[in-house]
Amino acid sequence: MKISVQKQDFDVSKEYQYLIQNNQEDGALSMFVGRVRNRNEASDVRSLELEHYPEMTQRSLSNIAIQAKQKWPIGKVSIIHRFGKLTLGEQIVFVGVTSAHREAAYQANQFIMDFLKTRAPFWKKETRSTGDVWIDANEKDKKAALKWE
Repeated sequence: MKISVQKQDFDVSKEYQYLIQNNQEDGALSMFVGRVRNRNEASDVRSLELEHYPEMTQRSLSNIAIQAKQKWPIGKVSIIHRFGKLTLGEQIVFVGVTSAHREAAYQANQFIMDFLKTRAPFWKKETRSTGDVWIDANEKDKKAALKWE
């Protein structure tokens, strides 16, 4: 299991290599990459800033990965979440999961993202054309996380 909360960007191909290295038992690999988009809530977005408490965030992401491992027969897990000020198009988050079969890899990846969006202690501020706005998990994200309980 690899969990990283970092300011610097990440290389998706290196994360892929981590997930497959010395791993002949898992035939499925599911990856998700989230990026800063230019619109949210019908407003233009210019940048995104993420803040967090390091120990709390690391522990929270580890707990989410452990929960996924308890629910599905998954192998390797890699979670990377960035913090700091990010511009349009920059990568924010990476989640990679391996499993013997695709269903478990898909579901565990989605579970991790759903819980990350609603339970990980990140504070997000969007700079919009109309000013700065602090963002909470939206109802769609909250509903998605509830389906796993």
